[in-house]
Amino acid sequence: MAQQPPTQEQGNFGFAVLGFCIPIVGLVLFLVWNQDRPGDAKMAGIGALVSVIAGILFYVLGFLIILGGAL
Repeated sequence: MAQQPPTQEQGNFGFAVLGFCIPIVGLVLFLVWNQDRPGDAKMAGIGALVSVIAGILFYVLGFLIILGGAL
């Protein structure tokens, strides 16, 4: 029997939003779904990663604004 090539799963944008709003859930979903649902896992992981990076950038920007106001 011929083996069918794997289909490219796009992933659901809702999981990216969920991962962005609750990064730990996005990370857990990414780790759990990595083999079974790669598209959804990727979207959840990207949402979590974007959330963490945005949080770090906002923290640094706020620190710089406060530091600039103190000088």
